[in-house]
Amino acid sequence: MKILIPVDGSANALRAVQYAIAHAAALKEAPQLLLLNVQWNVATGNVKLFIDQKTIDDYYREQGMAALQSARTALDAAALPYQYHVSVGTPAEGIAQYAGEQAVDQIVMGRQGQGGLQSLLLGSVVNKVLHLASCPVSLVK
Repeated sequence: MKILIPVDGSANALRAVQYAIAHAAALKEAPQLLLLNVQWNVATGNVKLFIDQKTIDDYYREQGMAALQSARTALDAAALPYQYHVSVGTPAEGIAQYAGEQAVDQIVMGRQGQGGLQSLLLGSVVNKVLHLASCPVSLVK
């Protein structure tokens, strides 16, 4: 079973990871866990005139790895194998697209991420994933 866990560095995302760890033992065979962090695309408009692409890519990689760190630490401590990926774009669309590309069986995610005001303005990532994903989505409270 392939399980995708979107991770944004929030406590809710870590709870989703802990949920997957706790329920992995109940499965007949160890699940294939995929961690995904989607970085908002900040290099729009004239940004690329002032900052080179390598600097932008380094920024995405650093921010993504920082967001993934607590999830990776928890999975390492549980001795569960996993893969991780950092992508750039709109989180909900990026999650649904990656889930489709990787043919995941389930998405496990926290019921809300770091959203705050951004979530109010742009709509809930969770709600968008629920509508866009073609596989079951489990929300962890």
